[in-house]
Amino acid sequence: MKKVIITFLMLLTAFGSFAQNSVDINGFARNYTGVLYNNGDFAMLQNTFNLNFQKTGDKVAFKVNPLLYLYGVDSLDFRMRELYLDLYFNNFDLRIGKQQVVWGKADGVFITDIVSPLNLNEFLLPDFDEIRRGVYATKLDYYLGNSTFEVILVPVMTPTERPKPGSIWYLPPEFPAPPTFDYSKEKIKPSLENSEIFGKYSLFSSFMDIDLMGAYTWDPTPSMHVKKIMDTTNMPPQLKGLLITPEHHRLTVAGGSFSSTLKGFVIRGESAYYWGKYFQTTDPQATDALVQKDYLQYVVGLDYIAGDWKFSTQFIQRRIFDYEEALSEDELQNMMTVLIHGDVLHQTLHLELFSYIGLDYGDALIRPKITYDFSDAFSLLLGSNVFVGDTKGMFGRYENNSMIYTKIKYSF
Repeated sequence: MKKVIITFLMLLTAFGSFAQNSVDINGFARNYTGVLYNNGDFAMLQNTFNLNFQKTGDKVAFKVNPLLYLYGVDSLDFRMRELYLDLYFNNFDLRIGKQQVVWGKADGVFITDIVSPLNLNEFLLPDFDEIRRGVYATKLDYYLGNSTFEVILVPVMTPTERPKPGSIWYLPPEFPAPPTFDYSKEKIKPSLENSEIFGKYSLFSSFMDIDLMGAYTWDPTPSMHVKKIMDTTNMPPQLKGLLITPEHHRLTVAGGSFSSTLKGFVIRGESAYYWGKYFQTTDPQATDALVQKDYLQYVVGLDYIAGDWKFSTQFIQRRIFDYEEALSEDELQNMMTVLIHGDVLHQTLHLELFSYIGLDYGDALIRPKITYDFSDAFSLLLGSNVFVGDTKGMFGRYENNSMIYTKIKYSF
Protein backbone atom coordinates (compact mmCIF):
# COMPACT_ATOMS: atom_id res chain seq x y z
CA MET A 1 0.00 0.00 0.00
CA LYS A 2 2.78 2.43 0.92
CA LYS A 3 4.54 1.83 -2.40
CA VAL A 4 1.30 2.45 -4.28
CA ILE A 5 0.73 5.78 -2.52
CA ILE A 6 4.33 6.92 -3.09
CA THR A 7 4.16 5.96 -6.78
CA PHE A 8 0.86 7.76 -7.21
CA LEU A 9 2.18 10.94 -5.54
CA MET A 10 5.21 10.85 -7.83
CA LEU A 11 2.89 10.65 -10.83
CA LEU A 12 0.87 13.62 -9.59
CA THR A 13 4.10 15.58 -9.23
CA ALA A 14 5.03 14.57 -12.76
CA PHE A 15 1.54 15.65 -13.84
CA GLY A 16 2.35 19.27 -12.94
CA SER A 17 5.80 19.08 -14.48
CA PHE A 18 4.47 17.67 -17.75
CA ALA A 19 1.75 20.32 -17.90
CA GLN A 20 4.46 23.00 -17.96
CA ASN A 21 6.29 21.29 -20.82
CA SER A 22 3.43 21.06 -23.35
CA VAL A 23 2.81 17.36 -22.80
CA ASP A 24 -0.69 16.28 -23.79
CA ILE A 25 -2.58 15.13 -20.69
CA ASN A 26 -5.97 13.48 -20.64
CA GLY A 27 -7.83 10.83 -18.70
CA PHE A 28 -10.92 10.24 -16.64
CA ALA A 29 -12.31 9.75 -13.15
CA ARG A 30 -15.12 7.21 -12.86
CA ASN A 31 -17.43 5.69 -10.30
CA TYR A 32 -18.71 2.20 -11.07
CA THR A 33 -21.39 0.66 -8.84
CA GLY A 34 -23.12 -2.66 -9.46
CA VAL A 35 -25.88 -4.43 -7.50
CA LEU A 36 -26.82 -8.10 -7.87
CA TYR A 37 -30.43 -8.86 -8.80
CA ASN A 38 -30.28 -12.10 -6.83
CA ASN A 39 -29.79 -10.73 -3.32
CA GLY A 40 -29.15 -6.99 -3.52
CA ASP A 41 -25.46 -7.34 -2.65
CA PHE A 42 -22.99 -4.92 -4.19
CA ALA A 43 -21.21 -6.77 -6.98
CA MET A 44 -18.98 -3.78 -7.68
CA LEU A 45 -17.88 -0.72 -5.73
CA GLN A 46 -15.08 0.74 -7.82
CA ASN A 47 -13.59 4.19 -8.34
CA THR A 48 -11.11 4.63 -11.17
CA PHE A 49 -8.56 7.32 -11.96
CA ASN A 50 -6.92 7.03 -15.37
CA LEU A 51 -4.16 9.32 -16.69
CA ASN A 52 -2.55 9.58 -20.12
CA PHE A 53 0.66 11.54 -20.65
CA GLN A 54 1.61 11.80 -24.32
CA LYS A 55 4.17 13.75 -26.30
CA THR A 56 4.56 13.40 -30.06
CA GLY A 57 7.42 14.82 -32.07
CA ASP A 58 8.76 14.36 -35.58
CA LYS A 59 11.18 11.60 -34.59
CA VAL A 60 10.29 10.60 -31.03
CA ALA A 61 7.12 10.15 -28.96
CA PHE A 62 6.19 8.62 -25.65
CA LYS A 63 3.14 7.57 -23.66
CA VAL A 64 2.69 6.96 -19.94
CA ASN A 65 -0.68 5.56 -18.79
CA PRO A 66 -1.04 4.85 -15.04
CA LEU A 67 -4.38 3.52 -13.83
CA LEU A 68 -5.61 3.39 -10.26
CA TYR A 69 -8.59 1.32 -9.08
CA LEU A 70 -10.05 1.80 -5.61
CA TYR A 71 -12.35 -1.02 -4.49
CA GLY A 72 -14.58 -0.44 -1.49
CA VAL A 73 -13.00 1.73 1.19
CA ASP A 74 -9.24 1.22 0.84
CA SER A 75 -8.41 -1.68 -1.49
CA LEU A 76 -6.08 -0.09 -4.04
CA ASP A 77 -5.04 -1.69 -7.31
CA PHE A 78 -2.39 0.35 -9.13
CA ARG A 79 -1.47 -0.59 -12.69
CA MET A 80 0.88 0.88 -15.25
CA ARG A 81 -1.13 0.02 -18.34
CA GLU A 82 1.34 1.45 -20.83
CA LEU A 83 4.75 3.09 -20.70
CA TYR A 84 6.60 3.16 -24.00
CA LEU A 85 8.83 5.16 -26.33
CA ASP A 86 8.19 5.55 -30.07
CA LEU A 87 10.99 6.13 -32.59
CA TYR A 88 10.05 7.21 -36.13
CA PHE A 89 12.22 6.57 -39.20
CA ASN A 90 11.68 7.01 -42.95
CA ASN A 91 9.84 3.74 -43.58
CA PHE A 92 9.58 2.05 -40.19
CA ASP A 93 8.60 2.75 -36.58
CA LEU A 94 9.92 1.25 -33.38
CA ARG A 95 8.00 1.03 -30.10
CA ILE A 96 9.81 -0.09 -26.94
CA GLY A 97 8.27 -0.60 -23.51
CA LYS A 98 5.05 -1.76 -21.91
CA GLN A 99 2.24 -1.56 -24.46
CA GLN A 100 -1.14 -2.93 -25.45
CA VAL A 101 -1.44 -4.51 -28.89
CA VAL A 102 -4.83 -4.91 -30.60
CA TRP A 103 -5.10 -7.29 -33.56
CA GLY A 104 -8.00 -8.78 -35.51
CA LYS A 105 -11.44 -7.77 -36.75
CA ALA A 106 -13.74 -9.49 -34.23
CA ASP A 107 -15.80 -7.70 -31.58
CA GLY A 108 -15.78 -9.12 -28.06
CA VAL A 109 -13.83 -12.30 -28.88
CA PHE A 110 -10.08 -12.85 -29.05
CA ILE A 111 -8.89 -15.10 -31.86
CA THR A 112 -5.81 -13.54 -33.49
CA ASP A 113 -5.83 -10.79 -30.86
CA ILE A 114 -3.43 -12.71 -28.62
CA VAL A 115 -0.41 -10.46 -28.07
CA SER A 116 -1.90 -8.76 -25.02
CA PRO A 117 -3.34 -11.27 -22.52
CA LEU A 118 -6.58 -10.56 -20.69
CA ASN A 119 -7.61 -9.45 -17.23
CA LEU A 120 -10.59 -11.71 -16.50
CA ASN A 121 -11.04 -10.78 -12.85
CA GLU A 122 -14.50 -9.51 -13.82
CA PHE A 123 -15.13 -12.08 -16.56
CA LEU A 124 -15.79 -10.27 -19.90
CA LEU A 125 -17.52 -7.25 -18.35
CA PRO A 126 -14.81 -4.52 -18.38
CA ASP A 127 -14.55 -2.14 -21.32
CA PHE A 128 -12.43 -3.80 -23.98
CA ASP A 129 -9.82 -1.05 -23.85
CA GLU A 130 -9.30 -2.02 -20.18
CA ILE A 131 -9.56 -5.80 -20.38
CA ARG A 132 -6.21 -6.23 -22.15
CA ARG A 133 -3.02 -6.34 -20.10
CA GLY A 134 0.03 -4.47 -21.27
CA VAL A 135 3.10 -6.49 -22.28
CA TYR A 136 6.73 -5.48 -22.19
CA ALA A 137 7.73 -5.66 -25.84
CA THR A 138 9.68 -4.28 -28.75
CA LYS A 139 7.46 -3.71 -31.79
CA LEU A 140 8.72 -2.94 -35.30
CA ASP A 141 6.38 -1.72 -38.06
CA TYR A 142 7.82 -1.58 -41.58
CA TYR A 143 5.80 0.20 -44.30
CA LEU A 144 5.94 -0.70 -47.98
CA GLY A 145 3.27 0.91 -50.14
CA ASN A 146 -0.13 -0.34 -48.95
CA SER A 147 1.50 -3.09 -46.90
CA THR A 148 2.72 -3.16 -43.32
CA PHE A 149 5.02 -5.77 -41.80
CA GLU A 150 4.87 -5.98 -38.01
CA VAL A 151 7.20 -7.95 -35.75
CA ILE A 152 6.87 -8.06 -31.95
CA LEU A 153 9.34 -9.54 -29.49
CA VAL A 154 8.05 -10.13 -25.95
CA PRO A 155 10.86 -11.13 -23.54
CA VAL A 156 8.63 -11.42 -20.47
CA MET A 157 5.56 -13.68 -20.63
CA THR A 158 2.47 -12.08 -19.08
CA PRO A 159 -0.25 -14.57 -18.04
CA THR A 160 -4.00 -14.16 -18.23
CA GLU A 161 -5.29 -12.75 -14.95
CA ARG A 162 -8.09 -14.84 -13.47
CA PRO A 163 -10.51 -14.43 -10.56
CA LYS A 164 -9.22 -15.45 -7.17
CA PRO A 165 -11.06 -17.39 -4.44
CA GLY A 166 -13.64 -15.14 -2.80
CA SER A 167 -14.61 -13.42 -6.04
CA ILE A 168 -18.12 -13.96 -7.40
CA TRP A 169 -16.42 -14.82 -10.71
CA TYR A 170 -14.26 -17.58 -9.23
CA LEU A 171 -15.29 -21.09 -10.26
CA PRO A 172 -13.40 -23.64 -8.14
CA PRO A 173 -12.08 -26.57 -10.17
CA GLU A 174 -13.57 -29.96 -9.41
CA PHE A 175 -11.16 -32.62 -8.18
CA PRO A 176 -12.04 -36.15 -7.02
CA ALA A 177 -9.73 -35.78 -4.01
CA PRO A 178 -8.38 -32.87 -1.94
CA PRO A 179 -5.59 -31.26 -4.01
CA THR A 180 -2.19 -29.88 -3.05
CA PHE A 181 -0.79 -27.20 -5.36
CA ASP A 182 2.81 -26.91 -6.49
CA TYR A 183 3.41 -23.49 -8.13
CA SER A 184 7.13 -24.00 -8.77
CA LYS A 185 6.69 -24.34 -12.55
CA GLU A 186 4.09 -21.63 -13.12
CA LYS A 187 6.46 -18.70 -13.66
CA ILE A 188 8.42 -18.39 -16.92
CA LYS A 189 11.95 -17.04 -16.47
CA PRO A 190 12.62 -14.02 -18.73
CA SER A 191 15.24 -14.97 -21.33
CA LEU A 192 15.79 -14.92 -25.07
CA GLU A 193 14.96 -18.63 -25.20
CA ASN A 194 11.66 -18.06 -23.39
CA SER A 195 10.68 -14.97 -25.40
CA GLU A 196 7.50 -14.80 -27.46
CA ILE A 197 7.56 -13.64 -31.07
CA PHE A 198 4.62 -12.41 -33.13
CA GLY A 199 4.44 -11.38 -36.77
CA LYS A 200 1.74 -9.82 -38.91
CA TYR A 201 1.38 -8.75 -42.53
CA SER A 202 -1.35 -6.19 -43.36
CA LEU A 203 -2.59 -5.11 -46.78
CA PHE A 204 -4.92 -2.12 -47.11
CA SER A 205 -6.74 -1.72 -50.40
CA SER A 206 -9.90 -0.06 -51.70
CA PHE A 207 -11.58 -3.47 -51.95
CA MET A 208 -10.44 -5.36 -48.87
CA ASP A 209 -8.20 -5.15 -45.80
CA ILE A 210 -6.28 -8.35 -45.07
CA ASP A 211 -4.11 -9.41 -42.12
CA LEU A 212 -1.99 -12.56 -41.89
CA MET A 213 -0.38 -13.43 -38.55
CA GLY A 214 1.79 -16.01 -36.87
CA ALA A 215 3.09 -16.49 -33.34
CA TYR A 216 5.36 -18.64 -31.25
CA THR A 217 4.04 -17.89 -27.83
CA TRP A 218 3.11 -19.26 -24.41
CA ASP A 219 -0.38 -20.34 -23.50
CA PRO A 220 -1.36 -17.49 -21.11
CA THR A 221 -3.55 -19.91 -19.13
CA PRO A 222 -1.55 -22.57 -17.29
CA SER A 223 -2.35 -26.24 -17.79
CA MET A 224 -3.12 -28.16 -14.61
CA HIS A 225 -0.87 -31.21 -14.40
CA VAL A 226 -2.42 -33.77 -12.04
CA LYS A 227 -0.47 -36.40 -10.15
CA LYS A 228 -2.01 -38.79 -7.67
CA ILE A 229 -0.22 -38.92 -4.31
CA MET A 230 -0.08 -42.45 -3.01
CA ASP A 231 -2.06 -42.98 0.19
CA THR A 232 0.53 -44.49 2.53
CA THR A 233 0.31 -44.77 6.29
CA ASN A 234 3.55 -42.82 6.76
CA MET A 235 2.43 -39.83 4.68
CA PRO A 236 1.01 -36.73 6.46
CA PRO A 237 -2.76 -36.38 5.87
CA GLN A 238 -2.36 -32.98 4.19
CA LEU A 239 -0.28 -34.59 1.41
CA LYS A 240 -2.77 -37.32 0.52
CA GLY A 241 -4.88 -36.87 -2.59
CA LEU A 242 -3.80 -35.02 -5.74
CA LEU A 243 -0.77 -32.88 -6.56
CA ILE A 244 -1.71 -30.09 -9.00
CA THR A 245 1.14 -28.38 -10.84
CA PRO A 246 0.11 -25.35 -12.99
CA GLU A 247 2.46 -24.93 -15.95
CA HIS A 248 2.46 -22.77 -19.08
CA HIS A 249 3.24 -24.46 -22.40
CA ARG A 250 4.28 -23.26 -25.80
CA LEU A 251 1.71 -22.64 -28.54
CA THR A 252 2.27 -22.10 -32.25
CA VAL A 253 -0.46 -20.04 -33.89
CA ALA A 254 -1.20 -19.02 -37.48
CA GLY A 255 -4.21 -17.10 -38.73
CA GLY A 256 -5.60 -14.08 -40.46
CA SER A 257 -8.50 -11.69 -40.79
CA PHE A 258 -10.22 -9.61 -43.45
CA SER A 259 -12.86 -6.93 -43.82
CA SER A 260 -14.61 -5.64 -46.93
CA THR A 261 -17.56 -3.41 -47.84
CA LEU A 262 -20.35 -4.65 -50.11
CA LYS A 263 -23.43 -2.54 -50.87
CA GLY A 264 -23.49 -0.80 -47.51
CA PHE A 265 -22.58 -3.91 -45.51
CA VAL A 266 -19.24 -4.59 -43.86
CA ILE A 267 -18.23 -8.25 -44.03
CA ARG A 268 -15.59 -9.40 -41.54
CA GLY A 269 -13.82 -12.65 -40.89
CA GLU A 270 -11.05 -13.93 -38.65
CA SER A 271 -9.54 -17.34 -37.92
CA ALA A 272 -6.58 -18.93 -36.19
CA TYR A 273 -5.17 -22.44 -35.95
CA TYR A 274 -3.50 -23.40 -32.65
CA TRP A 275 -0.95 -26.21 -32.43
CA GLY A 276 -0.20 -28.01 -29.16
CA LYS A 277 -2.91 -26.87 -26.74
CA TYR A 278 -3.20 -28.99 -23.58
CA PHE A 279 -6.72 -30.11 -22.64
CA GLN A 280 -7.92 -31.83 -19.46
CA THR A 281 -9.05 -35.41 -19.90
CA THR A 282 -10.48 -38.23 -17.81
CA ASP A 283 -8.67 -40.87 -19.88
CA PRO A 284 -6.78 -43.04 -17.35
CA GLN A 285 -4.04 -43.63 -19.96
CA ALA A 286 -3.29 -39.91 -20.30
CA THR A 287 -0.16 -38.54 -18.64
CA ASP A 288 -0.93 -35.94 -15.96
CA ALA A 289 -4.63 -35.98 -17.01
CA LEU A 290 -3.68 -33.82 -20.01
CA VAL A 291 -3.56 -34.44 -23.76
CA GLN A 292 -2.29 -32.22 -26.56
CA LYS A 293 -4.67 -31.31 -29.36
CA ASP A 294 -4.81 -28.78 -32.16
CA TYR A 295 -7.83 -26.56 -32.58
CA LEU A 296 -9.28 -24.02 -34.98
CA GLN A 297 -11.31 -20.97 -34.02
CA TYR A 298 -12.96 -18.57 -36.43
CA VAL A 299 -15.54 -15.80 -36.64
CA VAL A 300 -17.59 -14.31 -39.48
CA GLY A 301 -19.37 -11.01 -38.96
CA LEU A 302 -21.73 -8.65 -40.73
CA ASP A 303 -22.19 -4.94 -39.95
CA TYR A 304 -24.72 -2.44 -41.30
CA ILE A 305 -25.00 1.27 -40.54
CA ALA A 306 -28.23 3.18 -41.14
CA GLY A 307 -27.96 6.83 -40.15
CA ASP A 308 -27.07 6.98 -36.45
CA TRP A 309 -27.71 3.26 -35.92
CA LYS A 310 -25.34 0.33 -36.21
CA PHE A 311 -26.43 -3.30 -36.46
CA SER A 312 -23.88 -6.10 -36.16
CA THR A 313 -23.82 -9.84 -35.71
CA GLN A 314 -21.10 -12.50 -35.53
CA PHE A 315 -20.91 -16.29 -35.59
CA ILE A 316 -18.00 -17.88 -33.68
CA GLN A 317 -16.97 -21.52 -33.71
CA ARG A 318 -14.12 -23.51 -32.15
CA ARG A 319 -13.28 -27.07 -33.21
CA ILE A 320 -10.86 -29.47 -31.51
CA PHE A 321 -9.17 -31.89 -33.93
CA ASP A 322 -8.51 -35.58 -33.26
CA TYR A 323 -11.22 -35.34 -30.61
CA GLU A 324 -11.60 -37.85 -27.77
CA GLU A 325 -14.77 -38.33 -25.74
CA ALA A 326 -12.81 -38.16 -22.49
CA LEU A 327 -11.90 -34.51 -23.01
CA SER A 328 -13.40 -32.04 -20.55
CA GLU A 329 -14.43 -29.66 -23.36
CA ASP A 330 -16.81 -30.17 -26.29
CA GLU A 331 -15.48 -30.92 -29.76
CA LEU A 332 -17.42 -27.98 -31.18
CA GLN A 333 -18.27 -24.74 -29.41
CA ASN A 334 -20.72 -22.43 -31.19
CA MET A 335 -21.59 -18.89 -30.20
CA MET A 336 -22.92 -15.72 -31.77
CA THR A 337 -23.02 -12.05 -30.82
CA VAL A 338 -25.56 -9.34 -31.58
CA LEU A 339 -24.96 -5.59 -31.36
CA ILE A 340 -27.47 -2.76 -31.79
CA HIS A 341 -26.18 0.76 -31.16
CA GLY A 342 -27.91 4.08 -31.74
CA ASP A 343 -27.15 7.75 -31.08
CA VAL A 344 -30.19 10.02 -30.59
CA LEU A 345 -31.03 13.49 -29.20
CA HIS A 346 -28.29 15.13 -31.25
CA GLN A 347 -25.93 12.30 -30.32
CA THR A 348 -26.13 12.98 -26.59
CA LEU A 349 -28.10 9.81 -25.75
CA HIS A 350 -26.50 6.50 -26.68
CA LEU A 351 -28.53 3.28 -26.69
CA GLU A 352 -26.82 -0.08 -26.94
CA LEU A 353 -27.61 -3.76 -26.68
CA PHE A 354 -24.77 -6.27 -26.91
CA SER A 355 -25.31 -9.98 -26.34
CA TYR A 356 -23.25 -13.15 -26.33
CA ILE A 357 -25.42 -16.15 -27.19
CA GLY A 358 -24.20 -19.69 -26.57
CA LEU A 359 -25.71 -21.92 -29.26
CA ASP A 360 -24.81 -25.26 -27.67
CA TYR A 361 -26.54 -24.90 -24.29
CA GLY A 362 -28.95 -22.04 -24.91
CA ASP A 363 -27.26 -19.65 -22.50
CA ALA A 364 -26.49 -15.96 -22.98
CA LEU A 365 -25.05 -12.76 -21.56
CA ILE A 366 -27.35 -9.82 -22.39
CA ARG A 367 -25.90 -6.33 -21.88
CA PRO A 368 -28.26 -3.37 -22.45
CA LYS A 369 -27.02 0.09 -21.53
CA ILE A 370 -27.99 3.75 -21.88
CA THR A 371 -25.43 6.56 -21.77
CA TYR A 372 -26.30 10.23 -21.53
CA ASP A 373 -23.69 12.91 -22.19
CA PHE A 374 -24.44 15.92 -20.01
CA SER A 375 -21.46 17.62 -21.66
CA ASP A 376 -18.36 16.67 -23.62
CA ALA A 377 -16.67 15.81 -20.33
CA PHE A 378 -19.42 14.37 -18.11
CA SER A 379 -21.56 11.27 -18.77
CA LEU A 380 -23.87 8.91 -16.89
CA LEU A 381 -24.34 5.27 -17.88
CA LEU A 382 -27.07 2.91 -16.69
CA GLY A 383 -26.68 -0.71 -17.69
CA SER A 384 -27.36 -4.32 -16.86
CA ASN A 385 -25.54 -7.63 -17.21
CA VAL A 386 -28.03 -10.49 -17.43
CA PHE A 387 -26.82 -14.11 -17.46
CA VAL A 388 -29.39 -16.71 -18.51
CA GLY A 389 -29.56 -20.35 -19.54
CA ASP A 390 -28.11 -23.75 -18.76
CA THR A 391 -25.36 -23.80 -16.13
CA LYS A 392 -23.28 -26.03 -18.43
CA GLY A 393 -22.77 -23.07 -20.74
CA MET A 394 -20.11 -20.38 -20.49
CA PHE A 395 -22.67 -17.74 -19.45
CA GLY A 396 -25.42 -19.71 -17.72
CA ARG A 397 -23.06 -20.77 -14.92
CA TYR A 398 -22.97 -17.12 -13.77
CA GLU A 399 -26.77 -16.75 -13.50
CA ASN A 400 -26.52 -15.53 -9.89
CA ASN A 401 -24.16 -12.73 -11.00
CA SER A 402 -26.76 -10.82 -13.02
CA MET A 403 -26.65 -7.17 -12.00
CA ILE A 404 -27.70 -3.60 -12.63
CA TYR A 405 -24.95 -1.00 -12.60
CA THR A 406 -24.12 2.66 -13.11
CA LYS A 407 -20.97 4.40 -14.33
CA ILE A 408 -20.50 8.12 -13.67
CA LYS A 409 -17.55 9.41 -15.66
CA TYR A 410 -15.72 12.72 -15.91
CA SER A 411 -13.18 12.99 -18.75
CA PHE A 412 -10.54 15.66 -19.13
